[in-house]
Amino acid sequence: MHLADIDIDQYLRVSMQRAGDASRPACDASGPLFREPISAATASRLAGVFAALADPVRLRLLSLVACRAGAQVCECDLSDESGLAPSAVLQHLAVLATAGLVAGEQKDGWTFHSVQARALRELAAALNTSANAA
Repeated sequence: MHLADIDIDQYLRVSMQRAGDASRPACDASGPLFREPISAATASRLAGVFAALADPVRLRLLSLVACRAGAQVCECDLSDESGLAPSAVLQHLAVLATAGLVAGEQKDGWTFHSVQARALRELAAALNTSANAA
C-alpha cells in the first residue's frame, strides 16, 4: 500500500471509532488534566494575577521578595537589587499588591514588603495540573 492509497477521511473515521466515540477525534488516553473546570470567579481572579506577573520586572521583583523565606524586604533594598528607580519599584509593587501577591507594612517611613503565601499556593495549584489530574 502506498501513501497515495490512504483516504484521509476514512482514516479519521476509523481513528474516531477506535477511540470509542465516533463524534470526535481520538484524544490522549491519559485522561483530563483537571477534574473540573475552574469557576468563572476563580478564572477572573487568576487572570488578574497572571496579568500582574506578565511583566518581567514584576516577576523579578516578586522573586526578590519571595526568596527572603517569609522575611520582609524594604522597598529601598528592592530598588538596589533590581537596579530600578524607587518610584518604578513602588509602581510595580502596587500592581503586585493589587493582585494579592505581596503586602506592604509601613515602618519608620519605609515600606517593607512580604509575599502573600496563600496567593502563591493558589497560583501553584492552578498551574500544577498533575495535582489536579483524575
